[in-house]
Amino acid sequence: MNEDTIKLNDAAFKRDSKGRLVPIELVSDIDRQRDETVRELIEAAKRLQAAMVAFKGRAMGDVAAFVELSAERYGVQLGGQKGNTTLTSFDGRFKIQVAIAEHLVFDERLQAAKHLIDQCLTDWSADSRAELKTVVMDAFQVDREGRVNTGRILSLRRLAIDDSRWATAMRAISDSMQVVGSKSYIRLYERTGPDDRWTPIALDLAAL
Repeated sequence: MNEDTIKLNDAAFKRDSKGRLVPIELVSDIDRQRDETVRELIEAAKRLQAAMVAFKGRAMGDVAAFVELSAERYGVQLGGQKGNTTLTSFDGRFKIQVAIAEHLVFDERLQAAKHLIDQCLTDWSADSRAELKTVVMDAFQVDREGRVNTGRILSLRRLAIDDSRWATAMRAISDSMQVVGSKSYIRLYERTGPDDRWTPIALDLAAL
């Protein structure tokens, strides 16, 4: 008897999508076969997911250990979370990249930066280019969750503008940044020859 089949008083039942118990003899053959197919594939997927989680843990640990080993040759002891790392095989055919992506948010000082920038745009209105206004306005647009786009906000700091208020606004943006978490990624690549392009080794089902 399948684990999803419920036995009550010597009668077998299957639970439907609304939580009701349906006598097994009232479930059609095609519904049983569909249910069995889905459950078998889901169980296989869970085993694959567990294997991938284990592989990521091993790969991240192995890379971190190698980085430590390499640093020790120069008398350096590394502590804490390791940064971005790229390892390449001796023949140049395989490459592993480990990346640490930090999740940034901005505190209330971002509003001070926006106020200063608004002052600048108002005073420059006669001379400022329309595209600059568009860049600034787009940077402070929020999504459905009320969050700003971190990349757009940070891109403002690359604008070379000679105005003390702008400089203060950029400093306020930097001060307002808070790291609230990070996520690690590992990417694997291969290529046929030294001049060929790197091809990702896909571990994403959608990419296979």
